[in-house]
Amino acid sequence: MSELKPLVSVIVPVYNSHRYLRYCIDSIVQQSYSRLQILLVDDGSTDSSPRICDEYAAHDERIRVIHQVNSGIAGAQNTGLDAAEGDYIAFCDNDDIMHRNNIEILLHALEIAGADMSKGRWKQIGVSSLSATARCSAHQSVENPNLSVITDSLHAYQTVFCKSLRLLGGSRVEARYFNEANWCRLYKKEIWDGLRFVTGHYAQDIRMAGPLYARMSRVVDVDKILYYWLQEPESVTHSKRDFSFWHDNVTAAIANYRFTLSMGLVPYRNYFGMVSSMKDERTGMAGKATEDPFIRAQIEDDAADVSALTRELGIFHRCLCNMLVALRRLENKFYDSHVHSLN
Repeated sequence: MSELKPLVSVIVPVYNSHRYLRYCIDSIVQQSYSRLQILLVDDGSTDSSPRICDEYAAHDERIRVIHQVNSGIAGAQNTGLDAAEGDYIAFCDNDDIMHRNNIEILLHALEIAGADMSKGRWKQIGVSSLSATARCSAHQSVENPNLSVITDSLHAYQTVFCKSLRLLGGSRVEARYFNEANWCRLYKKEIWDGLRFVTGHYAQDIRMAGPLYARMSRVVDVDKILYYWLQEPESVTHSKRDFSFWHDNVTAAIANYRFTLSMGLVPYRNYFGMVSSMKDERTGMAGKATEDPFIRAQIEDDAADVSALTRELGIFHRCLCNMLVALRRLENKFYDSHVHSLN
């Protein structure tokens, strides 16, 4: 009898995504690697998403639907982690598409490299190209990807984040690019032991990135597009701009910055995250701060924390950080005009 293949748990937080949810679930159930536990965590949806999840579960025994009171994406991800029975764990956002070879290729790469996590590349898509992308990703195969092993994932995460420098550095530098996303990754389950997302806040992935990457001794990069990230104008990433959003982005970057400093590394990425989110908080909340003493006091406290933390770096590293901030802001202007506007 052949040895049983490893079980992979795929966690999908679901919230009011009925327009795109079928594309997402179809891309998972049609994976070329079939030994899956598919966890659809309905986080208190008020549209037809719960019914869609139950419909799929009735026809595929690999699917388990968990209905819960709304607790945010962090709470839904934690529920999925608690329910995961697989040897490996993957995440997928409820409006995105996984290439049919995603799990197969990431699992093969992780196993042959003896890594804690494997990661692939992704492509941003607009709503108008969703159907065509779903068809192509369900039928086209990915073959012979180049693999690169990274042994300093936290350092790579903090240093390799400017797109222009990645392009100049070529494939070797691109392979060292880490961001805070949990999708298009495959993790050994034990990496998550004792780690759960902080609930009740935005930017839960930023808070988790440092502690998660610090646990990894080896990560393997796959140089093929294995995931399609929908640029949906109404998503939280693209539309939510209240005080809690800006404040949580500042405090998440601060938490990661402090963690990285405690590990003896320079937090270049989170320096950018702190000062940029601080600027956005001041600009976006200028009117509210005038009207609301609590918001004004909180912004002042955030600014004091950011100022104190930046001064913990020496002059050389501060200058380098500020140069990267300027470069990244230029890149973001291009990104906002060309990528966020996809339709």
